[in-house]
Amino acid sequence: MDNVRTHLMLCSGTGCHANNSLKFRDALRKELELKNLAGEIKIVETGCNGFCAVGPVMLVQPEGIFYQKLTPEIVPHLVEEHFLKGRPVEKLFYVEPSSKKAVPKMDQIPFFANQMFWVMRNKGVIDPEVIDEYIARDGYFGAAKALRDMTPEQIVEEVKTSGLRGRGGAGFPTGLKWEFARKSPGDIKYVLCNADEGDPGAFMDRSVLEADPHAVLEGMIIAAKAIDARQGYIYARTEYPLAIRRLGIAIQQARDYGLLGKDILGTGFDFDIDIYQGAGAFVCGEETALMRSIEGKRGMPRPRPPFPALKGLWEKPTILNNVETLASIPQIITNGGQWYAGVGTEGSKGTKVFALSGDVNNIGLVEVPMGTPLRKIIFEIGGGIPNKKRFKAVQLGGPSGGCVPEQHLDIPVDYEEIAKVGAIMGSGGAIVMDHETCMVDMARFFMDFVQDESCGKCTPCREGTRRLLQILEKICEGRGEPEDLTTLEELSAIIKEASLCGLGQTGPNPVLSTLRYFRHEYEAHILEKRCPAKRCVALLKFEIDPAVCTKCGMCFRACPVEAIVWKKKEVARIDKEKCIKCMTCFAKCKFDAIN
Repeated sequence: MDNVRTHLMLCSGTGCHANNSLKFRDALRKELELKNLAGEIKIVETGCNGFCAVGPVMLVQPEGIFYQKLTPEIVPHLVEEHFLKGRPVEKLFYVEPSSKKAVPKMDQIPFFANQMFWVMRNKGVIDPEVIDEYIARDGYFGAAKALRDMTPEQIVEEVKTSGLRGRGGAGFPTGLKWEFARKSPGDIKYVLCNADEGDPGAFMDRSVLEADPHAVLEGMIIAAKAIDARQGYIYARTEYPLAIRRLGIAIQQARDYGLLGKDILGTGFDFDIDIYQGAGAFVCGEETALMRSIEGKRGMPRPRPPFPALKGLWEKPTILNNVETLASIPQIITNGGQWYAGVGTEGSKGTKVFALSGDVNNIGLVEVPMGTPLRKIIFEIGGGIPNKKRFKAVQLGGPSGGCVPEQHLDIPVDYEEIAKVGAIMGSGGAIVMDHETCMVDMARFFMDFVQDESCGKCTPCREGTRRLLQILEKICEGRGEPEDLTTLEELSAIIKEASLCGLGQTGPNPVLSTLRYFRHEYEAHILEKRCPAKRCVALLKFEIDPAVCTKCGMCFRACPVEAIVWKKKEVARIDKEKCIKCMTCFAKCKFDAIN
């Protein structure tokens, strides 16, 4: 180990695994052994690096060289040039889209340079399966401080001072929730971590668990001391096998080090954590449904009050926080609540992690101070919209959130300001849409998800969302009527008011927000039987405009059923009898010539 001169921090999160990072790792390991470099150069498999759009990625330390889009085929050249001859391989550098300049260092890439890493401070820096590396970066210092030097009251007050609000969506003050549970009578109490991340486009919690599982465990230990709990559960969906595996390793390592179990750090405090795997039901992200699931019952919400802080898991006082919230706790205890409150806005402190996806160049995880404008997140960090297309909207908060149009892009991201424009912070999913997105169809997509995931317990959600979906489908199919718009608004209001849990109460938000900002698209579908974005198949004519067609033949070559008639230097024509309306020609035409 003393002979190691270079560490290769290879992203080994789920995203990079999907892009064959393991094949690259194996090829790299073999080549280093072949060149007798295995003793000098160490491969470290980290959690998610964050820059998912260019994966697999690798950071070469101590040089700080950032390599992207790695493949097994490049390995011999990379090893020969960089690790033998000392010449970094420029063709593997990130290229800044506007300037077309290659950027060698990670901290010089705008995607990273414009972020503030608190929750994700260890991502891409440590091996998440080695507890010593976490400890080397002040890991478990906050837990030791809380257990040895602080009373439960002092811990709660420090969290209250920080201004930390729950990152799971509702934004309830974390310290206040802990105080309620601490004051609740009972010899048995529980600490729960909600890792049941189910929003379309969301992968924040999964990535944090894969990159830094000990941060979550440490946060749970501190929470347990604050409310005097002896048992904790992490509720993680089965679809996160890598996160669950690394959590299991981390829990066992913490037990081996005396950080979980009996008499932690010799303080006399007992606390242990188990993993409970959920089956992927979206409704189990709701706190009472999650608790029922752990109890072995069907995951269905129950009326509140009583709230979980009084009667939660097995009718005992319980606190439930999500992954990001708990991962913030160790630094608050280590550095102080005032330190944490020094970043953010008046009502929203600290940083927020977003999963940036959709029609944006730099898909990945983004962590920014609360109050950062959406425009900066999407265009400076996210790199803007691909293929020179125009921005249209961003969906915040997943199926429970709302769309934010271009005129509100300068709004600061915090709980109150986002709510003013009809969206919610949610857990942090941000799906960007370009001008070719049909907002009616987008509302239909989210409503289909909500309706499918409804537990069915309460009528407003079960039947109301079904009816909303039917109306949206009717509009997308060209059968919409003017009175449908009024029905959508009135029914949405009833569902929000009468539903039992947050799923139903927020489910109509995508419908209401798209009606608010893109009503003209609904009216075009209903009154003109036209989809302005050309995405609703039933409203398309599948005709080629001869005035726009460039006679390039791209549609002809792409059509899977040979439904397009074309000869060189001639305008193409669609044979409607053969056409299956697969939209391939729309996707291939760069000139918007197909109607």
